[in-house]
Amino acid sequence: MTTPENAADDSPFWRFSLRFYSLPDVAPACLVLQDEAGADVNLMLLLLFLAQSHRLVTSDDIARLDHMIRTWRDEAVKPLRGLRRRLKQGIDSLPSAISEAFRNKIKHVELEAERIEQHWLEREAGRRAFVTAPSRAEAARSNLMAYGAYLGRFPKEPLKIVLDAFTDRPL
Repeated sequence: MTTPENAADDSPFWRFSLRFYSLPDVAPACLVLQDEAGADVNLMLLLLFLAQSHRLVTSDDIARLDHMIRTWRDEAVKPLRGLRRRLKQGIDSLPSAISEAFRNKIKHVELEAERIEQHWLEREAGRRAFVTAPSRAEAARSNLMAYGAYLGRFPKEPLKIVLDAFTDRPL
């Protein structure tokens, strides 16, 4: 997930995501989970957003949500992210100011692609009934553990950072 400048949206999920992602150490931990475990940060944020109100997801819920957004993620979000990252190093002899200006435009388009994905996820989650956990911390842990199992693994340290940030600060 990229960090927006002055992003405003009426979506409670989007606002939650912006607040949570900006907490100390959360963004780098999310990027490790994304790059090393293949996590979709927006889906992970949705699982935490649902945990805010003690909602538990099942492995079937995660599979359904992941399948629903997979094509968008693979054909829009990931290519934009890849281009943005590639432009960070510059392109051959293209002046760095031009490359950086273009990179910033790509960053805004990538952000919009993520907002579209989040809108889609939030709408779909709103159509589902979820089991309720006794606490938001238990829901967060259960939801992220289910997502880690779905992906095959989650590195422990970045997962701990994300869960601690969620548990330590009501958003």
